[in-house]
Amino acid sequence: MIMVGQLLLGLSILVILHEFGHFIAARAFGIKVEKFYLFFDAWGVSLFKFNYKGVEYGVGWLPLGGYVKIAGMIDESMDTDQMAGPPQPWEFRSKPAWQRLIVMLGGITVNIIVGIFIFWMLTIKYGETYIPMDNVKYGIVPGAIGKKIGLKPGDQIIAINGKPVARFEEITNPKVFLDNNTVLNVKRGDQNVSVAIPLDILNDISGKGVDGIDEFISPFPRSRFMVDSVVKGSNAAKAGLLKGDSIVAINGVSTPYFDQMQDQLAANKNKAIQLSVKRNNVLTQLTAQVTSEGKLGFEAKGDAIKFDTLKYGFISSFPIGATKAWSNLTNNAKGLKKIFTGQVKANKAIASPIGIAEMYGSRFNWLKFWSLTGFISMVLALMNLLPIPALDGGHAVFLIIEMIKGKPLSDKFLEKAQIVGFVLLIGLMVFAFGNDIIKHIVK
Repeated sequence: MIMVGQLLLGLSILVILHEFGHFIAARAFGIKVEKFYLFFDAWGVSLFKFNYKGVEYGVGWLPLGGYVKIAGMIDESMDTDQMAGPPQPWEFRSKPAWQRLIVMLGGITVNIIVGIFIFWMLTIKYGETYIPMDNVKYGIVPGAIGKKIGLKPGDQIIAINGKPVARFEEITNPKVFLDNNTVLNVKRGDQNVSVAIPLDILNDISGKGVDGIDEFISPFPRSRFMVDSVVKGSNAAKAGLLKGDSIVAINGVSTPYFDQMQDQLAANKNKAIQLSVKRNNVLTQLTAQVTSEGKLGFEAKGDAIKFDTLKYGFISSFPIGATKAWSNLTNNAKGLKKIFTGQVKANKAIASPIGIAEMYGSRFNWLKFWSLTGFISMVLALMNLLPIPALDGGHAVFLIIEMIKGKPLSDKFLEKAQIVGFVLLIGLMVFAFGNDIIKHIVK
């Protein structure tokens, strides 16, 4: 319920503001707006509606976006009866092409402004918190995807494409996967090695869903650990583990780091193991039974991670927030390019509202909520910019063609293009929903 609630709240805010962009631009040029709807009132069915100054505002029952019905425009409503009459001065079709182009780009413009504003406000409130590479003592913990491309536990990533890494978070920045020919410069013991990022790595990362990045490299550095608490009645309690114990080896295999201990437990599911435990500087041997999930039943406490936080003022935070917002847009554009060029499979990279809800998560956190909402705002701007009929980008392309030709395209052509575009979008939505449902079934 929390996932769905966050999804509906985030998308509702963005859809309303997107449509407001069209609305305010149309009204600025004296174009009549007949409807303003959150979600679609398919077949005339709405959950709620009212009229104010000649505009019908409402909430539809079909949660696939929203729309404003602009008089004299071929849009989602497919109101061909209105188009059959002579053009009226307050109609969309009666206005110069440049004004109509501004109206069509109004929603995209607002989404970009909203995205920048959200990241600007987040930067003002929270600043930038990061892990300096100088504080990363024991290197990285690669997941299955990281190990697949040649990374090893304990590797120190000192540079990316020869550029020194100052913050640990740079290692998992989407640019690492989206830019072609990315090379990680790694210090491994006394050796310096290079690990190339494959062009198709996004297939593996996207295929893991919300945990994809963690399967590349853990978001936290490698850490030593000790037992912080033992679950009552658990196998750890039965074995005699106590708070403050350090598990230094399992079956004779050294496990000073938390990831090493996890690997050994995973390799010994449903088995009895020998624990070498350091307790008050005395080495003790314990026998424990590992569960079928590869656990013993205790909470671990790792090394304290030393974060740094940079704070910015009202003005100085703006370029930081704008850069974050713009990076989201450009990164998604690179991702789309990889799909179109076949480097990434569509079923791995495209998510429906189901996938978006999972990103929001089952716990409400304002920072995460607004960060993801700002991200989605930039994604909506990019998607609506695509030159597909029925999207703002498709309308914009037709208007640019009109401006070049000096005369508008025929209403018949625009009607057919709108139908084709709408069918394409419904098909894409069905594909995305089906894809996410199948991912959950085959988990």
